[in-house]
Amino acid sequence: MSISGVLESIRKIMWQDSGLNGDAQRLEQLGWMLFLKVFCDKDQELELMQENYESPIPAEFRWENWAADDEGLTGDELLEFIDRKLFPALRDIDLSTGNKRAVIVHEVFAGNNNYMKSGINIRKVLNKLNEIDFNSSKDRHDFGDVYETLLKDLQSAGKSGEFYTPRAITQFITKMIDPKLGEKVLDPACGTGGYLTGVIEHLSAQVKSVEDHKILQESIKGWEYKPLPYLLATTNLILHDIEVPDITFRDSLDQPLSQYREIDRVDIIEANPPFGGIVANSNENNFPQSYRTKESADLFLILMIHLLKVGGRAGIVLPDGSLTGDGVKMRVREKLLKDCRLHTIIRLPNSVFQPYATVATNLLFFEKLHHNNETAGFATQDVWYYEHRLPEGQKSYSKTKPIREEEFEPIKQWWNNRTESDICWKVDIETLEARNFDLDLKNPNKTEETIEHTSAELMQQLSDSFRKSENLLAKLKMAVG
Repeated sequence: MSISGVLESIRKIMWQDSGLNGDAQRLEQLGWMLFLKVFCDKDQELELMQENYESPIPAEFRWENWAADDEGLTGDELLEFIDRKLFPALRDIDLSTGNKRAVIVHEVFAGNNNYMKSGINIRKVLNKLNEIDFNSSKDRHDFGDVYETLLKDLQSAGKSGEFYTPRAITQFITKMIDPKLGEKVLDPACGTGGYLTGVIEHLSAQVKSVEDHKILQESIKGWEYKPLPYLLATTNLILHDIEVPDITFRDSLDQPLSQYREIDRVDIIEANPPFGGIVANSNENNFPQSYRTKESADLFLILMIHLLKVGGRAGIVLPDGSLTGDGVKMRVREKLLKDCRLHTIIRLPNSVFQPYATVATNLLFFEKLHHNNETAGFATQDVWYYEHRLPEGQKSYSKTKPIREEEFEPIKQWWNNRTESDICWKVDIETLEARNFDLDLKNPNKTEETIEHTSAELMQQLSDSFRKSENLLAKLKMAVG
């Protein structure tokens, strides 16, 4: 059976289990089971390759000793083993040895749960997972493609969509940033690991030796504060041949900026920071007074500017709301334009992140030129804008019609040979300064398009208009009367 067939069978088994409610829970359930299978398959590979390697997981709880036998534990006995023994043991795994793989196991099992109520159903799922061999490069490659689809399902699984960035965007940003082997790469809001795996795939072409692979492993770093995406990102990186994924389970805003040292700075940041969120635990107090705000996207922008080395570069997603507004928002943008050369803003249609979010978003590309040097003037001299439009005849992006990689081809062609057109324009720093650094600029070259509506749409608009007029009239009558 194909990998996608195996996962479809698992989904059907899970639908029959009374303990699971909704896609996000099903994904979390599959997540920890997959993680353990992938982790233990990797352990077996490492035992063959490294003479003194020992798995951090106690023998009784390794996949091969309780899950791998299709005729093994089942029913209530299996359920009790998982709930009473497996989860407690792996949550309290011995961390005193300093084994980084032990830390990963601890973080995954401390943050996730077994929801399934039927041991018989669990055994059926285990047997299906046993059909996949993660040490077979073909299985691993095929599974990588299917895993991407699984992560995409998150987008429509209620609130969890915030952790997934469409692959077309992660690929495009990585291509334009063009990481080189040896450069340190960070995603401080890594979600399910889309940017990190994009970078790994990009760098793997540069790997020519075991030493190169070691450099690659040590170059990729992510931070994530929710258990489910942490688990999925960690599994994602192990599937991409990273033995010890350097993903830290933490809130990226939980540390005062002053505590970061030069050694913490990185060459590249690629990220889609959370936006529209309210910062928790008074974490805004970790930032200088003039940048304190409860809006997560603005604090993330300050954090990312701070964490870049001089000469470092970034490609990030930001909502329209971060490009405009006064007060703190204005000071954040002023800092971006002073410390960094913001050279490109790609304006995206507002349905890219549907159904999770319908706000308009932008891709910002910048490089850091200096640290807090007030006398240095603006690092940014001009900003290029590119208005990315929906494909011909398409009204919006959706789950069935997402944004596609090939849509970015014209931008790649334009990137190194920039000229103004009806979708591209350039704005100088003087204009931006006069606008209080408002970056939410509409396309000045856009010709007005004739918008055609169906009769039904026109009648609906007319009806809405009448309703608004009646409401207004009623209010006026009350005010006068």
